[in-house]
Amino acid sequence: MNILRIAAFSEGNSGGNPAGVVIAETLPEAQIMQQVAAEVGFSETVFAARTEDGWRTRYFAPAFEVPFCGHATIALGAALAMREGDGIFPLILNQSRITVEGSSQGDVLKAALQSPPTFSKVAPPAQMTEALDLLGLTERDLNPDLPPALIHGGADHLSLTLNARETLSAMHYDFDSGRALMLKNGWVTIVLSYAQTPQLFHTRNIFAAGGVYEDPATGAATAALAGYLRDLNWSHHGAIDIIQGEDMGMLSRLHADILTPQGGSIRVSGTARVMS
Repeated sequence: MNILRIAAFSEGNSGGNPAGVVIAETLPEAQIMQQVAAEVGFSETVFAARTEDGWRTRYFAPAFEVPFCGHATIALGAALAMREGDGIFPLILNQSRITVEGSSQGDVLKAALQSPPTFSKVAPPAQMTEALDLLGLTERDLNPDLPPALIHGGADHLSLTLNARETLSAMHYDFDSGRALMLKNGWVTIVLSYAQTPQLFHTRNIFAAGGVYEDPATGAATAALAGYLRDLNWSHHGAIDIIQGEDMGMLSRLHADILTPQGGSIRVSGTARVMS
């Protein structure tokens, strides 16, 4: 099985979030894909096979299958561009259909995905309290203009926006407790963010549910966060940029275009690099 290793949302020749990419004639059995994802060890490995109307696509974390993964989709877009040439590729997921656009310009790989539908709602107080306790935070650490929310962009996330960059940098939690809390509530990730400006966010992303302490770049959560900002009528002026992974030493850059009405897809884009 040929496994490409591509870092999505990279910063030049460094940073980004590594994903495994397998393009096959037919998709292997689920248990084989799960085993491969665990052996690769990245936060996700994406598997794709050509069909009559697109590419059947599934995503596996080391611990379980996830319904949608943004950075692995960007990695897949880059891989398809290298294999098929520049283009827009329809992807058939377990629960939705999306597209990814990939292009190769010399050594520079670019990709942009159109997320599944996005929506958000206020986080129940009990869930917010559990998450704050996990992280050693209080409500005073939160930005009141962006209250805790359950956000969705192909997968479910909890969003907590902090009022200080230093608080974001100091993030820590107990892995086993975080995994248990996330599995109980059905959160694929917990998104911690800080708004440097209305259009520039710093984020960190907890992925204990999938067997990973933290992700350096998370496209699905970026789509969900952008949809949440749209729902709040935040002054995003049509787009946001996100810096993620900086506190991990894996600087990543993500861009989200917010041009659709409530409930619509979000376009998330970035560059990618093939890992040796």
